[in-house]
Amino acid sequence: MAAEVSLFGVRHHGPGSARRLVEALDALAPATVLIEGPADASHLLPMLADPAMATPVALLTYAEDDPANASFFPFADYSPEYQAARWAVAHGAEVRFIDLPASDRLGGQGSAIGEAPEINADDDPIARDPIGTLAMAAGYDDGESWWVDVIEENPASTTVFAAVADAMTALRSEAAPPSMREAAREAHMRIEIARAAKESVGPVAVVCGAWHVPALAARSSLSADRALLKGRPRAKTKATWAPWTAPRLARASGYGAGVVAPGWFAHLWDTRHASDRDAIWLARIARVMRERGHFVSTASVIEAQRLGHALAALRGRPHPGFEELREAAIACLCQGERAMWDDIAAELLIGSAVGVIPADTPLAPLLEDLQRQQKAVRLKPEALERALTLDLRSDSGLARSTLLHRLNALEVPWGHLADAGRSRGTFRENWILAWQPEYAVRLVENLVHGSTIAEAADGRLGEAMGMEADLGTLAELVRRAMIADLPRATQAGIVLLEDRAALTSDCQALLAALPPMADILRYGEARSGTVGHLAGLMPRIVVQAALAFPYAARNLDAEAGGALRGAILAAEGAIRLAELAPDVVATWHAALRKLFDDDRTTRLIAGSAARLLYEAEELSADEAATLLARMLSPGTSVAEAAGYFEGFLEGAGQRLIHDTALREAVDAWLSTLEEDAFVANLPLFRRVFSALDRNERRRLMDAALGRSGNGARGYRLLPGAAAIWPAHEARVIALMTGARP
Repeated sequence: MAAEVSLFGVRHHGPGSARRLVEALDALAPATVLIEGPADASHLLPMLADPAMATPVALLTYAEDDPANASFFPFADYSPEYQAARWAVAHGAEVRFIDLPASDRLGGQGSAIGEAPEINADDDPIARDPIGTLAMAAGYDDGESWWVDVIEENPASTTVFAAVADAMTALRSEAAPPSMREAAREAHMRIEIARAAKESVGPVAVVCGAWHVPALAARSSLSADRALLKGRPRAKTKATWAPWTAPRLARASGYGAGVVAPGWFAHLWDTRHASDRDAIWLARIARVMRERGHFVSTASVIEAQRLGHALAALRGRPHPGFEELREAAIACLCQGERAMWDDIAAELLIGSAVGVIPADTPLAPLLEDLQRQQKAVRLKPEALERALTLDLRSDSGLARSTLLHRLNALEVPWGHLADAGRSRGTFRENWILAWQPEYAVRLVENLVHGSTIAEAADGRLGEAMGMEADLGTLAELVRRAMIADLPRATQAGIVLLEDRAALTSDCQALLAALPPMADILRYGEARSGTVGHLAGLMPRIVVQAALAFPYAARNLDAEAGGALRGAILAAEGAIRLAELAPDVVATWHAALRKLFDDDRTTRLIAGSAARLLYEAEELSADEAATLLARMLSPGTSVAEAAGYFEGFLEGAGQRLIHDTALREAVDAWLSTLEEDAFVANLPLFRRVFSALDRNERRRLMDAALGRSGNGARGYRLLPGAAAIWPAHEARVIALMTGARP
C-alpha cells in the first residue's frame, strides 16, 4: 500500500515558510523527505546537518569536461529546503532530491552560475511572477510585501500550505502551459514521488516551490511522464558544496530566487517572537549608526518604533516590515537625511556573511582545475620552500608565472615573488614556492567567483575593482590583473581608472596611482596584455597631480606632510620609469618648483621638491646652495628649517661630501643654532646621515673640518672627543659618531 504523500509549497528563501515547514514536519513525522533539487546530488544532502557547515552555502553542480558550465543552488538558514534536510537527518528520515538531475540541466545549454532553482515560464506573466499576481489581487503593490504579511508573518501552520496550494491551483488554471523543460522537471518529480510512496515505510513529505504543487498533485500516468524525459541531453557532472555570501542571496545580485533584503529575512528567522522583531531591528540600526559616529538616543529609538507601528496600521499590515522601519529610522534616527540611511543600509539589509563548508567536502572544481594546471605547467606542490626562477620569454616560464599570479589574486600564495629581477632585465621573476594544506580551503572559498582559476581570479579582482574607491589601490589591482593575464578584469579596471581619475581632485590619490601604472607601462612588454590605454592615461594623471599638489602641500602637520612627501617621491620614480614625453615631465618639474617658491608650502615637502629638481639637473648647484642658505637662514624658525633640511638631504648625504657650496650652507646653519635647538633636532640630523657608511661619514667629517682622511680617526676612538674640541667641531663629531655634544 502506497504511503501518504503531503506536499508543502514554499518560497525558496522564506523564514516564515521555513518555520511553518518545521512545525508541519514535527506534526507529520514523515519517514521520507523529498526536496526540490538535482536528484544526482542527493548524496550531499546530509552534509547540511554537519555542525561544521555554516550558511549561506550553495550546492554546486558542474560538467566534468567543462567546470565553467556550472550551477549554484544557494541555501540560507531561513531556506525551507535547508531546514527540511536538517530535520530529516535529525529524525532519521530518508532525504533526497527529486528534480531533474544536474546531468540534464548541464547537458543542454547549461545554466549560468548563480541561477536559482526557480520557475520562470517563457512569456506568461502569471508563471513569471505568481506571487506578484496574488499580491495584485489582494491590493498589494508588490509580491514581497504580500508574501511577508500572509506567509512569513502568519502564525498558522498547515493551513498556510493548504491556502498556498489552492491559490497556485487557481493561478495555474489561468496560466499558459509550462515549457518543455518545466514539464520535464515536474514529470521527473512525480516519478520520484511515486517511487518514494511505494518504498517508504511511513508518510512522505515533499518540499517544493509553491508553483509546482498543483502539477505534482495532479494524476499522470508513469508512461506519460517517462515520455517527457526520453531523449533529453545528458552530461557527466560532479557536485559539491561551496561557500556562498549574503549579498549573493539578494535579488539585486541577479539571483532569480533571491530576496530583496537577506539581512531582514535572517533577522526574521533569528527572532522567534514577532513582538520583539521591530524593537531588536531598530536597536541594531542604532548600534550600527553609533559605530559610524552618529548620535542616536534611546528616546529616538522608542519614537521610531511607534512610528513604524503607525505606518504599518495605516497600510493595513499586521506588523511593520523593513520598509516601515526604514522610513521610521530615517525620520527619527537620521533626522530625515536619506544619505545617513544609505550609509548603513547595505550592512543591515544585505549583510556580509560568508558560508563555511566542512573540511571533508568532496573535491571542488577549483582544486581540479589547479591539478590540471599544475600538470600542464609541470609544477609539483611541495611543503618545503624552494626557489624558482622564471624566464618570461619562454612559454613555460610565462605559463607558470601566470598561474602563480592568478593564485595570488585568489589569496592562495603558493608562490611569493621575492624579486622581479629588474636588475637583470624585465623578463625574469624569482619565486619562493611552498604549498600549505589550507590553500585548498581558500580555493573552495573562491568558488563564489568562478569554477576555474582564471574565471575566479578574474571575478575576484573585478569585484574588488568595482568596490575600490582609492585610485592608487585601483591602479595596483589593474597591474595585478594584467600580470595575471586576466583581460576582462584589466579592461574593466582601466575604464574605472579613467572614470575615477577624471572625477577626483585628491592629490595624494592621483600620485598613488602613478607607480603601479608606470610598472605596467615599463614592464608590460613581458606580458600579452594591452597597455595602450594606460599610455595615454598616465600623462593625464601626472598633469592633474601637478596642478593639484602645490595647493595640497600647504600648511600640513607632520603626519600628513610625511605621507604627501612619500607619495611625491614615489611618483617621481614612476615618471622616470615610464619615460614620459618631455612636455609632461616639464609640467611636473614646473609644479615642483612652485612648491619651494610658495612660503605656505610645508617645508619638508619644499625640501624634497628642491632635491628632486637638483637631481634632475633642473636646479644648479649654486641655485640649490642659495636656496638652502635662504631656507636655513637665522630668520627661519628652527622647526621649518629642520623640515627643509630633512626633505632636501635625507638619503642624499653623499652630496655634502662633494658639493662644497651645499656643505658650507649646512655648516653655517648648524653653527648658528642655539645649543638647546641643536640637541632637540639631533635625532633628525642623525637620521639624515644614517644612510652613510663608516667610510663615507669619515670623509664627510674630514671635509667639514678641513682635515685629511686620517685626522678623523680620533673622533671615533675617543669617547670624550666632543668635550675637547671647539663647539663647531664638537657638533660635527656629534652628528657623525653619536657622541653627546
